[in-house]
Amino acid sequence: MARIVPVPVRAVAVAGVVVGLVAAATGCGASAGDDKEPDHRSFALHGRTLTVDSDDSALELVVAGSAKADKVEVTRWFRGRVVVGGDPRVTWAMEDGDRLVLRMKCSGVVADCAARHRIVVPRGVAVTVKDGDGSVRAQGFKEALSVRTSDGSVRVTDSSGPLDLCSADGSIRALGVDSRSVRARTQDGSVRLELGVVPDLVESRSQDGSVTIALPRDSYRVTTRSGDGSVDVSVPRDPSSSHVVSAHTNDGKITVRTAN
Repeated sequence: MARIVPVPVRAVAVAGVVVGLVAAATGCGASAGDDKEPDHRSFALHGRTLTVDSDDSALELVVAGSAKADKVEVTRWFRGRVVVGGDPRVTWAMEDGDRLVLRMKCSGVVADCAARHRIVVPRGVAVTVKDGDGSVRAQGFKEALSVRTSDGSVRVTDSSGPLDLCSADGSIRALGVDSRSVRARTQDGSVRLELGVVPDLVESRSQDGSVTIALPRDSYRVTTRSGDGSVDVSVPRDPSSSHVVSAHTNDGKITVRTAN
């Protein structure tokens, strides 16, 4: 017969408290939108390139409305609570004059935190975004824009500079853009590209998701491949065209059509 080992009452009580705290903390997740008094800082930028290095935050990037703006303006919303562990905190700093580093520390047995940053970039600055965990939205860029996020969607609108967009887990949207070069890749999510000018190059790839590309009326050199899904190409095709379009997905439908 198996021997029954009594569990100390104190251990049971502590375990019960921890379970209760976990249930209370996970009942309603923290939202950065609940922060009614966001923080704001200005950072001097040296040069015409900016790298945004974020570990865990939703990001919104826009271009400054004034041509005289010469600093990076950042607004930060943050909500966090750690019941069993150290106090949560967020930090921001401009390193090497052109690398904006955004960090969030939120760890413990019971931890629930969320951060969001709105970044206003001076005109004429090329931007590279590296986000560990969070969605990225960008609007109004005429210079090159490169976005990498490990877990989150990517949205770009009203931009005309070259676009290089990548998400390990999330959809990608580039809508109303006049970019001549667009690269979009995602491991798990759909890709939707809507261009207002005839591009030189469009490359799109998804491991698991549909790919939809809307193009101005012209002839294109189109290549497609879908491992499991239909392919619908309705734009005029010309194998000698200098306008190259590539659409690949392992699991999903491919649509390449003329924009309405």
